[in-house]
Amino acid sequence: MKHPRPDRTLTQLSGFPDPRPGREPEVAVVALGSNLGDRGEALESAAERLRRLPLVEEVRMSAPIETVAVHLDGPDPDAPRYLNAVALVTTRLAPEVLLGMLHAVEEEQGRVRRERWGDRTLDLDLIAYGSFASEEPHLLVPHPRAAERLFVLEPWLSLDPDAVLPGHGRVADLVAALRADADGDFGDEGAAR
Repeated sequence: MKHPRPDRTLTQLSGFPDPRPGREPEVAVVALGSNLGDRGEALESAAERLRRLPLVEEVRMSAPIETVAVHLDGPDPDAPRYLNAVALVTTRLAPEVLLGMLHAVEEEQGRVRRERWGDRTLDLDLIAYGSFASEEPHLLVPHPRAAERLFVLEPWLSLDPDAVLPGHGRVADLVAALRADADGDFGDEGAAR
């Protein structure tokens, strides 16, 4: 069995970007959502946990908004309502590493993945990571439905009036278009899934 050269790190061997301090900081946009348990506490606790992640320099979180749950069949007014927010996370973590840590925070708070678009104690979605883009199945960035979701775009816009969703344009323009669209009502319900 061949052993790796001792001067090569596990990160280099795995093909993942090196998450150590040599990376330039990027602003990641993270959507937070909860519709089970103490929703406000879940969002605050998640934001505090994000602040404690390694190589995270700053976390700014929007005020939460309440929205109707959306399941695979569409809006479900009988399901528990969501509390949604957005956090801008300045970090030197690689996007893949950050996404893995978001999943770990979800699990710490009792997230169980039983059904797609199901109710949840905590949902953390990586919406954007600077200008980075990936279509890899395990790392879809920017989030493929973010441009359709007012519950993501409006809180983001409240934190950054000049925000741009890569590949889609200015967040302010996306919000205006969704608000003007008579069918845009679906956009402000549920969590980015």
